[in-house]
Amino acid sequence: MPEASAPAELTSEQATETIRSRPYLGLLVVAAVVGVIVSLAAWCFLELVYQLQQELYEHLPHALGYHNGPPLWWSLPVLAVGALIVAVAITRLPGDGGHLPAKGLAAGGPTSPVNLPGVILAGLATIGFGLVLGPEAPLIALGSGVALLTIRLARRPIPSQALVVIGAAGSFAALSFIFTSPLIAAVILIEAAGIGGPRLPLVLLPGLLAAGIGTLVSIGMGSFTGLSTSAYSLGRLDVPAFQHPTIGQFGWTIALALAVAIVTRVIMVGGLRTHGVVVRRILLLLPLAGLLVAGLAIAFHGATGKSVNEVLFSGQSALPGLVSQAGTWSLAALAWLIVFKGLAYGLSLGSFRGGPTFPALLLGTAGGIMASRLPGFALTPAVAVGMGAAVAAVLRLPLSAVVLATLLTAKGGTGAEPLIIVGVVVAYVLTLVLSAVVPAESAEAGAASAPAHRSEPLANGPATVRERPA
Repeated sequence: MPEASAPAELTSEQATETIRSRPYLGLLVVAAVVGVIVSLAAWCFLELVYQLQQELYEHLPHALGYHNGPPLWWSLPVLAVGALIVAVAITRLPGDGGHLPAKGLAAGGPTSPVNLPGVILAGLATIGFGLVLGPEAPLIALGSGVALLTIRLARRPIPSQALVVIGAAGSFAALSFIFTSPLIAAVILIEAAGIGGPRLPLVLLPGLLAAGIGTLVSIGMGSFTGLSTSAYSLGRLDVPAFQHPTIGQFGWTIALALAVAIVTRVIMVGGLRTHGVVVRRILLLLPLAGLLVAGLAIAFHGATGKSVNEVLFSGQSALPGLVSQAGTWSLAALAWLIVFKGLAYGLSLGSFRGGPTFPALLLGTAGGIMASRLPGFALTPAVAVGMGAAVAAVLRLPLSAVVLATLLTAKGGTGAEPLIIVGVVVAYVLTLVLSAVVPAESAEAGAASAPAHRSEPLANGPATVRERPA
């Protein structure tokens, strides 16, 4: 959240007294209630995305007579239609459909409830139709927007600073649902928003409470509804046990992190340049971008014989299978996966609406599996370093990258942690250096002269991660 949202002169003593006060205890109760409501809203969104994917890619083809699965060309019209819906959400509804994923992760001020329909529609059409972005950014916007809407419907007077805290708590709850971990949600949002100093516990306590409730709801929804959340929630990966690193593995870690940072920067710049083009004629060019993404998936199938779904979709559902079946992937197939999914990811970053994290995780994992074929570099540390480096390069949140990679590979033990930290630091520093060489402003320069198309300023939508000086 913006640093102007809380008084800069707040001291540790004042923060402690605020936490002890009765109004703050009441705020915790409100955060707990918001956590339940937002978690249910997040579950509805993710379940709707999952059911939409099932209808479009399984049930509808079967109903049309394709009993052995959809034909190879199937994703072409599906992605074109999804892209057209995203274009309508961006141009006709308030809020621009949410933040631009090529600029990072949305973790700023609370989303205005009036912008929620556009954000939800654009997110559903992007993720549900199979474009290459994840659900975390729409969930953050959904969490804060639903939290504020809940408070407004209650018609109880609440100070503006408390509204900011409640909005943040809603984002905590929503993000914890997809990761099934309040810790990951808390670290990502705190680091992305730059919360620190005496203000940190004031926001952290309601946020953690809401995130913990969000995780409980995520765990319990399966038994309550009979619908499994495993299709869209990301838990710990089944990786082999790894005891301790060696000197040689530190060398491979640095090389892998450098490669991941370079590839990731190319993808992000490509996304910004794509945005500079498509923003000029969104209703025409977004469907074309959807066709290109589908074409890349078809080309990947032609080059490797593997499913087009490896390139389509965000990647969190494919990630466990990619790791568990790492031995069945050839180096050539992994390289083609990085090429084709990387291109589709870059197109999606600059054209559609969603989160940038999960495709980066999958690409980093693919790079890690390739690196695990190097002498002396085991699968578990290679995958962990690849994931951490990719997240650090995309989000520019090094602590979040370390925590995420560590928790996702926790089944392999703690031996990879030093390598994860080194890989994340190397990728983060190189990303900052590369950002100075090709700054975001020059990559997106084409968008500056584009005609305005939003019905409401983007500032009213979810804010993006602040720009970091190179």
